[in-house]
Amino acid sequence: MATIFTKIINKEIPASIVFENDKVIAFKDINPQAPIHILVVPKKEIPTLNDIEKEDSEYILAMYLAIKEIAHDFGISENGYRVITNCNTHGGQEVFHLHFHLLGGKPLGHMLAF
Repeated sequence: MATIFTKIINKEIPASIVFENDKVIAFKDINPQAPIHILVVPKKEIPTLNDIEKEDSEYILAMYLAIKEIAHDFGISENGYRVITNCNTHGGQEVFHLHFHLLGGKPLGHMLAF
Protein backbone atom coordinates (compact mmCIF):
# COMPACT_ATOMS: atom_id res chain seq x y z
CA MET A 1 0.00 0.00 0.00
CA ALA A 2 1.34 3.42 -0.95
CA THR A 3 2.30 5.81 1.83
CA ILE A 4 1.00 9.35 2.04
CA PHE A 5 4.41 10.48 0.78
CA THR A 6 4.11 8.29 -2.32
CA LYS A 7 0.71 9.83 -2.95
CA ILE A 8 2.31 13.29 -2.72
CA ILE A 9 5.11 12.20 -5.08
CA ASN A 10 2.48 10.94 -7.54
CA LYS A 11 0.48 14.19 -7.14
CA GLU A 12 -2.53 12.21 -5.91
CA ILE A 13 -2.86 14.51 -2.89
CA PRO A 14 -1.78 18.15 -2.58
CA ALA A 15 1.24 19.41 -0.69
CA SER A 16 3.09 22.69 -0.42
CA ILE A 17 6.09 21.59 -2.50
CA VAL A 18 9.23 23.70 -2.09
CA PHE A 19 11.72 21.54 -4.04
CA GLU A 20 11.56 18.72 -6.54
CA ASN A 21 13.89 16.90 -8.89
CA ASP A 22 14.06 13.37 -10.31
CA LYS A 23 15.20 11.83 -6.99
CA VAL A 24 13.69 13.99 -4.22
CA ILE A 25 10.59 15.92 -3.31
CA ALA A 26 10.37 18.36 -0.39
CA PHE A 27 7.31 20.01 1.07
CA LYS A 28 6.16 21.94 4.11
CA ASP A 29 5.14 19.86 7.12
CA ILE A 30 1.42 20.24 7.90
CA ASN A 31 2.19 20.31 11.65
CA PRO A 32 5.35 22.46 11.82
CA GLN A 33 7.56 22.25 14.89
CA ALA A 34 9.62 25.32 13.90
CA PRO A 35 9.05 28.39 11.72
CA ILE A 36 10.61 26.41 8.86
CA HIS A 37 9.77 22.70 8.85
CA ILE A 38 10.28 20.92 5.54
CA LEU A 39 10.03 17.19 4.85
CA VAL A 40 12.61 15.90 2.36
CA VAL A 41 11.59 12.58 0.81
CA PRO A 42 13.25 10.28 -1.73
CA LYS A 43 11.10 9.39 -4.71
CA LYS A 44 11.97 5.75 -4.10
CA GLU A 45 10.01 4.04 -1.32
CA ILE A 46 12.53 3.12 1.36
CA PRO A 47 10.56 2.27 4.52
CA THR A 48 13.14 3.12 7.21
CA LEU A 49 16.76 4.08 7.69
CA ASN A 50 17.39 0.37 8.35
CA ASP A 51 16.22 -0.45 4.82
CA ILE A 52 18.78 1.65 2.94
CA GLU A 53 20.84 -0.41 0.52
CA LYS A 54 24.08 0.52 -1.25
CA GLU A 55 22.16 1.13 -4.49
CA ASP A 56 20.11 3.80 -2.69
CA SER A 57 23.16 6.02 -2.25
CA GLU A 58 22.16 8.33 -5.11
CA TYR A 59 18.84 9.04 -3.35
CA ILE A 60 20.51 9.71 0.00
CA LEU A 61 23.04 12.07 -1.56
CA ALA A 62 20.24 13.81 -3.47
CA MET A 63 18.36 14.31 -0.20
CA TYR A 64 21.35 15.99 1.47
CA LEU A 65 22.01 18.18 -1.56
CA ALA A 66 18.33 19.18 -1.57
CA ILE A 67 18.55 20.06 2.14
CA LYS A 68 21.56 22.28 1.44
CA GLU A 69 19.73 24.08 -1.37
CA ILE A 70 16.47 24.46 0.57
CA ALA A 71 18.30 25.80 3.64
CA HIS A 72 19.97 28.39 1.43
CA ASP A 73 16.71 29.30 -0.33
CA PHE A 74 14.89 29.73 3.00
CA GLY A 75 17.72 31.85 4.43
CA ILE A 76 18.66 29.51 7.28
CA SER A 77 21.98 28.15 6.08
CA GLU A 78 24.09 30.80 7.79
CA ASN A 79 22.43 30.78 11.24
CA GLY A 80 21.91 27.04 11.17
CA TYR A 81 19.26 24.38 11.07
CA ARG A 82 18.57 20.84 12.24
CA VAL A 83 18.05 17.69 10.17
CA ILE A 84 16.28 14.78 11.83
CA THR A 85 15.17 11.35 10.74
CA ASN A 86 13.16 8.98 12.88
CA CYS A 87 13.51 5.22 12.59
CA ASN A 88 10.73 2.82 13.55
CA THR A 89 8.19 3.19 16.32
CA HIS A 90 10.50 3.86 19.29
CA GLY A 91 12.31 6.46 17.18
CA GLY A 92 9.04 8.28 16.52
CA GLN A 93 8.59 7.34 12.86
CA GLU A 94 4.97 7.79 11.80
CA VAL A 95 5.20 7.43 8.01
CA PHE A 96 7.17 4.40 6.89
CA HIS A 97 8.81 6.07 3.91
CA LEU A 98 12.26 7.41 4.75
CA HIS A 99 12.30 11.19 5.16
CA PHE A 100 14.31 13.96 6.75
CA HIS A 101 12.86 16.83 8.73
CA LEU A 102 14.59 20.15 8.01
CA LEU A 103 13.91 22.55 10.88
CA GLY A 104 15.05 26.13 11.31
CA GLY A 105 14.10 29.76 11.51
CA LYS A 106 14.74 30.14 15.25
CA PRO A 107 17.17 28.84 17.88
CA LEU A 108 16.19 25.20 18.35
CA GLY A 109 17.80 24.53 21.72
CA HIS A 110 19.39 21.32 22.90
CA MET A 111 18.34 17.90 21.71
CA LEU A 112 17.52 14.97 23.96
CA ALA A 113 20.85 13.53 25.05
CA PHE A 114 22.05 10.96 27.54
